[in-house]
Amino acid sequence: MTESSLTETLLDVQNVTVEYPVKGFRAQPFRALKGVSLDIRPGETVGLVGESGSGKTTLGRAVLGLAPVTGGSILYKGRDIAHDSRRARRRLSSEIQVVFQDPYTSLNPSLTIEDILAEPLTVRRMSRRDANRRVRDLLDQVGMPSSSGDRLPREFSGGQRQRIAIARALALDPRLIVCDEPVSALDLSTQAHVLELFRDIQENTGVAYLFVSHDLAVVRHLSHRVAVMYHGEIVEWGDGEQVTAHPEHPYTQRLFLAAPVADPDAQEQRRADRERLLAAQQEQRVQSGAVA
Repeated sequence: MTESSLTETLLDVQNVTVEYPVKGFRAQPFRALKGVSLDIRPGETVGLVGESGSGKTTLGRAVLGLAPVTGGSILYKGRDIAHDSRRARRRLSSEIQVVFQDPYTSLNPSLTIEDILAEPLTVRRMSRRDANRRVRDLLDQVGMPSSSGDRLPREFSGGQRQRIAIARALALDPRLIVCDEPVSALDLSTQAHVLELFRDIQENTGVAYLFVSHDLAVVRHLSHRVAVMYHGEIVEWGDGEQVTAHPEHPYTQRLFLAAPVADPDAQEQRRADRERLLAAQQEQRVQSGAVA
């Protein structure tokens, strides 16, 4: 990141609440996000970490306009986009894009790769000739051969499909990409290659990422800052190295100790430390209940 970008804000999420209706007479709505705040600077990666059900994907969907924001604001370049119309959201798609978790369902199986990548370009009235040239550049940018354009998604591995999905997200030169668990469906060696690709793309284009993951070790490779979510709230937020290597909140410490390591002795020690931490937290909750 440049020095000037350190003081700028690209995306500013302020006290955002998301609620979903619940069936039943007088049933209270389910609150998936409870006043969440974070910001992303140009060219920065913010990692958003939490277990399943923590609300991290809901926050990503709220940024994309796919979840109902019932409170707070989402400012993009200073403008509140939390309640934009569908038409306004379509216009904004050239600046905010997404890479989904599953590379097998995120690509239309009936279209060639060239058609998939050219579609957002031709919709914006780029000539087919220029679109095809841009498609070749995109394939090269994500490390895929130019001949890939004539083939169907089913002819590629999971890692290759995810590279194609990343190319599609880059087609319109966005300033922010929401990455929703983009490597969780891949094997470990492929994960490493795709994470390096994300890093290279950011260095070459200056794009910012909101990188959603359940794995603290994954976001450590990319994130400048990290937010940890638990039950719809951010419980720890700060420098990526500090949060992922020396977590302070008990929940973040549990995530850290749950991450596997290659050394069997170290893994056994982590498991023992996590069990002690869980036991201490349980005892603390019991004591708090007794005092109450």
